[in-house]
Amino acid sequence: MKNISKYIVLSVVALLVSCKQEKETPKVSYDTNAKAKPVAKTDASSIKVADLPINFSGTNILIHPIGDLSIYSRDKNVAYDSSSRGESQQSFAVSDNREFEITGYLQNIKFQEIGKDSIKALTDKQILIETATYLKNTADKTKKQLLVYTLSDADTNKDGKIDSNDIKTLYVSAINGSNFTKLSQDLQELIDWNCMESTSRLYFRTIEDINKNGAFDKDDKVHYNYLDLLTKEWKVQEYFPVN
Repeated sequence: MKNISKYIVLSVVALLVSCKQEKETPKVSYDTNAKAKPVAKTDASSIKVADLPINFSGTNILIHPIGDLSIYSRDKNVAYDSSSRGESQQSFAVSDNREFEITGYLQNIKFQEIGKDSIKALTDKQILIETATYLKNTADKTKKQLLVYTLSDADTNKDGKIDSNDIKTLYVSAINGSNFTKLSQDLQELIDWNCMESTSRLYFRTIEDINKNGAFDKDDKVHYNYLDLLTKEWKVQEYFPVN
């Protein structure tokens, strides 16, 4: 009887995993016959909030992470204040600050020079920022203060929203958000990136869906790129380590 119960449990788990795999949304859709859904600008179940400003050591810029806070789970009977420690307290945080990196699902980031009142947005386009990393070692060595972003900037799977199911891209900007520049190519999924302080270069890999099946796998093409961070005009160079 015990073995039968164990078999039933394993079968249910396998079925659930199979259903989840079947329902996975591809990162990109090439269906030219299907009409793309308009990207929703607002979500009725969320409110836009900003976290308290962040200042990376050695910079004179305050960074304000902006994100959507889901409100459907709010408990109106809970008092929301900084001294409350109840388990049902609603968290109003939309980001996490890890030394020289901001993580979350952010709709924008705003910048404010210390000592000034004006606040400037990174972009006026719809995006979803997952990470913003301050290149501290590069700044210490070259005095050039830069931020690197991983984000989604287009509804590549045509489901009517920009989220983590869309292609992830790589951007860079100055510490104050100016010169916000896309580095990876359209419809190429970012694999990873690394800053090489010894050469002041930003290296990154992307993958191109060359068989147009909507997924990124071993049958697709990996691209290797680098950016010289010290040049006046940022221009990505492709290199070929496996050719």
